[in-house]
This record gives sequence, C-alpha cells and structure tokens, in this order.
Amino acid sequence: MTFEIALLLALIAVAVVGFSIDRVSADVVGLGLLLALVLTGLLPAAKAFAGFGSDTVIMIFALLVMTVALAKAGVVEVTGRLIVRLAGNHPHRLLLLVMTAVAGLSAFISNTAATALFIPIVIAVAGRAKIPSSKLLLPLAFSSILSSSVTLISTSTNLIISGLMVTAGLAPMGMFELAPVGIPIAIAGLCYMFFIGRRLLPDREDPTDFVESFGIRPFLTEVLVSPGSSLVGKTLEQSGLGSDVDVTVLQVVRNKTEYLLPSDAGALRADDVLLVEGPREEVLKIKDVSGIEIKADVKFSDPTLHSKDNVLVEAIILPRSPLIGRTLRKVRFRDQYGLQVLAMNRHGRNVIRKISQIPLSMGDVLLLQGHKASMAALKDDPAFRILGAVEETRLDRRKALLAVGIFVGALLLGIFQVLPLPVAVLLGAFCTLLTKCIAPEDAYRELEWKAVILIACMLSLGGAMESTGADRYLADLLVKATSGIGPMGLLGGFFLLTVALTQPMSNQAAAAVLLPVAVEAATQLGLNPRPFAMMVAVAASCSYLTPLEPSCLLVYGPGRYRFGDFLRVGAGLTILIFIIALFLVPRIWPLKLN
Repeated sequence: MTFEIALLLALIAVAVVGFSIDRVSADVVGLGLLLALVLTGLLPAAKAFAGFGSDTVIMIFALLVMTVALAKAGVVEVTGRLIVRLAGNHPHRLLLLVMTAVAGLSAFISNTAATALFIPIVIAVAGRAKIPSSKLLLPLAFSSILSSSVTLISTSTNLIISGLMVTAGLAPMGMFELAPVGIPIAIAGLCYMFFIGRRLLPDREDPTDFVESFGIRPFLTEVLVSPGSSLVGKTLEQSGLGSDVDVTVLQVVRNKTEYLLPSDAGALRADDVLLVEGPREEVLKIKDVSGIEIKADVKFSDPTLHSKDNVLVEAIILPRSPLIGRTLRKVRFRDQYGLQVLAMNRHGRNVIRKISQIPLSMGDVLLLQGHKASMAALKDDPAFRILGAVEETRLDRRKALLAVGIFVGALLLGIFQVLPLPVAVLLGAFCTLLTKCIAPEDAYRELEWKAVILIACMLSLGGAMESTGADRYLADLLVKATSGIGPMGLLGGFFLLTVALTQPMSNQAAAAVLLPVAVEAATQLGLNPRPFAMMVAVAASCSYLTPLEPSCLLVYGPGRYRFGDFLRVGAGLTILIFIIALFLVPRIWPLKLN
C-alpha cells in the first residue's frame, strides 16, 4: 500500500463517518472530501472540478427543472390525488393502488419527491377509510424505492453510476438498460409488500379522522409566564398545568440562564419559560390559561391569529429544505412566513431543548397557526409539505400540457438516440423555461442543489481512486479474499457490501466508493465488468433496513415507526431482491467476456 492510497482511504473513512453521523449536511461532507483531495495533491484541481461540468450533473440539473415544472403546473399532485380517490375506502385496494401509483411515478421522478407528494394524500385517505396511516406510509416509502432500477433517471444514484462507468472506460448506462432487472424487482417487491409486508406493519395509530389522528402526536412547546400572571407565586402543582391542562412540564428556564427541573423550580416567577409537552389539543389549551403565552418561535402569540380566517396545520420538513440545520430564531420564521410555530415533534418524540434553539432536521413536524393566505403560500414552498387540509392544487391546463409534452419529448429524443441523452434533457429544460412552464427563479429556487453538489463531488472521488491506484489495491484484496467462491460469489458479495455501506452513508457515496473497486476486481479476473457495475447500481438503491433513506425518513415520524419496524419488514424484501438480482444480472449481462 502506497502513502497516497493510505491517505485516500483515510479521507474516505472520515467522509463515511461524516455521512453516518449526519451532523453536517451530506453535500458539505462531499465538498470537504473534494477539497481534501485537491489540497493533499491526490487529485489535480482541473480533474477534481470536472465533475461539476460532467454530462451526469448537467442531466440531473435538466431533469430537475422539468420535474419541478410538472409539479408547479399541478400535474403530479392532481394526478396523485385522482389515482388515490379511485381506491375509495377499501383498505386493500387502497394499499395496492397507492403502492402501484407511487412506484410508477418514481420511475421517472425522484423517489423522495414522490413520497413527499403522497404523504398528505395517504394520511387523509387513511383517515377517511378509518385505518391507521402506519399501515400505508411505510409501503408508500418502500414502493417509491422499488422502481429505482427501472430507468436511468429513476434515481440520481443511477446517473452517478453511469458517469463513473464512463470514467472507468465503460459505455454509459442506457435509459432502460436496468429495466429487465428493475421491473421484476418492482413487481416482486410490490407483491411482497401486499401479501407479506403489510402483515408485519405496526398498528400504532387510532383509526380516527384525519385532523384528530394528528392531535394524538405529542408536541414540545415553550410557554412564557407573563408579568401580572395569576400563576406568579404559585408552584407548578398549584398552577393547574398537568390537571386542568393535560401537559407535562419538562423544564423551567429562569433568567435565561437557570435550567431547573420542575421539582426544583419552586414558586413560578414573571418571565419564567416553561418547556412542556403534550397532545396537540392540550398544548392549544395553554392559550386559554390567563397570563401565559406560547413562545415557540420567540415572539408572543399575535391576537390576530385567533380570527376565523386562521387555520392550524402540521407541516413536515422536506429533504431539500433550506431550513435544515437552522433554528427558528436564526431564520426569523415568524417574519419570513407570517406563521406562528406552536410546537414541534421529531420522529414521534420530543426534543428536550428550547424549540427556538433546536436546529431543524428533515422529517420534523411543526404545528403551525396562521392566516389562510400565508398557509396557502407555504404549500408551494419547497421547504415543507403540509400534512393538513389545504386547498388542492388547481391544474393549469396550458402549462400542464406543455410541461408533459416537453418532458416526454425530451425523453423520447434521448431514448431513440436522436440526440445524446444529456443534450435531449437539457433541450427539454430550455424549452420548459422558454415556454414559461416555470419561471427561472422558481426553478432555481426549488432545485435540489444538495444532490447536484454531492453527485459532482462523488464523481471526483471515483477519479481519485483510479489515479492513486486505490481501486486496484482494494480490488486485489477482494479477489484474493474471495478466490474460493467464484465469480457468482464475488458478484453477490458486492451486492451485500453495497447494501451494508448504504446504511450509514448516502446511496450515491456508497456507489462512488464501490463501483471503481467492482470494475477493477472484474477486470483482474478477466470477467465482464458491466454486470458488476449493474449489481452495484441495483444494490445501492436497496435501502429498506433502516429509516435513513430520505423516503423512509419522511414517513418515520408521521407513521410513528421505530427502527425495528424497517428491519422487520425490510429484511425479507432485501433478501428477495438479492435473489432476483443474483439470478438475473449475470444472465442479462454475461460474466464472461466474448
């Protein structure tokens, strides 16, 4: 092992830890790794930054512009609501239609976006059907991932693998090249979830109506004891909090410096801040207690918020939200959105800290109060997905027809090789902007720039592994370690290794680390490297064992799931996909070179 290889592996190990602990955004970790490669001399700057101008990144950018236009025109959401309505209130038919609809949609747009779209629809329909939403939300997330191997554009992971294949000297992945494996996987996965997986799902939510079902979720909030309050001078026991209002006081903050347990607080004082938790309706009762105010986003509740034009909704923080990692105080939430944050919930439980000081995370649920107009504007904000009743998106027929026509036309130009696929989708994005299907500022604001940056950085990592010889070194170790199990054993080993690596880190990062190694290992053994690349692509999207995949994380809180639920339902699905992939991949892409 050379010094360069050892240094690169050490940097990769640090990046894996960074991806795993999720303290820093994945795109920031990717940028840090890219800079480390340049500063240590492992990769020349020109080669390191080439990923940002690669065909893969341009294609992702163009596809995102077109899918954002489809959403803005109302095509995606109106279609989704129409499909779900066809199921009526029959639980089994509802489950089958939801899974089929989201799987079909996810073959052409981001699975995270498809999941985020269907979450409020599914919860609303589950409420009307009098079934727990936990019976539908996990199948929703899994179904969105199942079609990841149907087309090249099903997931950004396929695009990055295609780019890495070109770097390794292979032909890029075709639009439907994975489909002979991906379609059987999607069909078998949907059947597994319908006949087996649904029986393993937890039942943690009362089958009450939609609004009330959300009221049982515990929320964390802060209340301020106002000067002159009747509570001043009383102990918590005497205050009625916990008896008249069924909430639990977790902490008392006094003078902004003392953090007291309820038993140590003694008599309440003016300007004390109480950290409390309880069901939504009980939290809202606090507003009726004389002399205390909800103080979730630092400012007092505005009296104008009590008018008949105001509504209460819950909103979930989406993966591309610019609020992730920032606090309510820093973003000046009330001023920016014109809404009051009354309470928050994180993955089914509360965070015992001052709400205004809690950095927001993907999947956090905020209880919001505000004017209908402000809430309607929030519905179009890429930072959130409303989990409550708001006016449905109205279909803009002219823009919808144009957006659909441009999207389909661009794909057909690429599929039939009239134009190279990156050129075809970039032409589609240009026409989308030119015909004003979406305003440029809206498109750029709603793009998932984090995904674009991460993929560009991961492409550079593949170049570093090749230039330092790290891919050859690791491949040699694997070839020697698996010399007794043959090519099929090695192929299966890369599937299992990829699945294991995607649990603590992003799918794209795992693929970027393993694909060069898989290609080199096949080359050393005189085998066709393409089936190994395809196996890594299939395995990189097999994220069912933990809720760390973005689609799974989105349903984790609303479905009141636990880590063990994903393992219990996802283990059988992972084994099924492994068997199908191990059978089909070497038959579609022969292991032996001609």
